[in-house]
Amino acid sequence: MQRIYQSFGRQTMMQTLGAQLGEVRVGCVEITAAILPSSLQQHGYAHAALIFAIGDSAAGYAALSVMAEEFEVLTAEMKINLLAPGRDGPLRAVGTVEKSGRRLIIVRADVFDGEVKVALMQGTMVPVKV
Repeated sequence: MQRIYQSFGRQTMMQTLGAQLGEVRVGCVEITAAILPSSLQQHGYAHAALIFAIGDSAAGYAALSVMAEEFEVLTAEMKINLLAPGRDGPLRAVGTVEKSGRRLIIVRADVFDGEVKVALMQGTMVPVKV
């Protein structure tokens, strides 16, 4: 799991958003982020880009956690359903592996603001040999 911590440390987008890596286990990764003044949309809620970014990264790292060491991960596609506005924070994205194959890994991310689920995401990750 050390490679997940190292990779996360190289993600300048996560640094810009003030995101932090939380729990890391095989098939499940958590990322949290405060709702900063710089990540608000025009109504004062968390911008969907913040929600998407931490959800995508949490799901991607969950996928990486089940891959062999000689592989890295890339997102092939990701769908998001925004369920409620992010109001207070911090936001918490929980990425999980739904099905792992040799060529594709199906992932999910649930993003919460406290106990309120603000987004449901589903996507496909691709192992890339490094």
